[in-house]
Amino acid sequence: MAIVRDLLKAKSGSDIFSVAPEATVLEALKVMAERNVGAALVMSEDQIEGILSERDIVRKVDLLGKTCAETRVREIMTEKVLYVAPNQPLEECMAIMTEKRIRHLPVMESGQLLGVISIGDVLRDVIHEQKFLISQLEHYISGGTQ
Repeated sequence: MAIVRDLLKAKSGSDIFSVAPEATVLEALKVMAERNVGAALVMSEDQIEGILSERDIVRKVDLLGKTCAETRVREIMTEKVLYVAPNQPLEECMAIMTEKRIRHLPVMESGQLLGVISIGDVLRDVIHEQKFLISQLEHYISGGTQ
């Protein structure tokens, strides 16, 4: 199976979207909607302070009895951010995402943020590899006459 670095290369041109911890949740939602992403890193300068997902927003804003316009990202973000390295196999990433019930993983190398992968990115790669394997097996079974 491929490694994270391969996936990031395939996603070339994809930007890292972030919001400031002091932004309102409504501002963060607008950024996420414009970019069609389900999560955004929460960053101050070049430092990751947390991650904000649609799940955080849906579950936490109402529980605080607040609105998206008045709630700051810092109040509801997930502070403990799990990271992966670019040389990690995608199988490990899928296991982490499944076990921890998360959908996004920042990719870090030597303290530098390289990108973010999503469960959708990983699944697309798995499906692509499975289709290739099936094709190769069909070719082998048919004796290479297809």
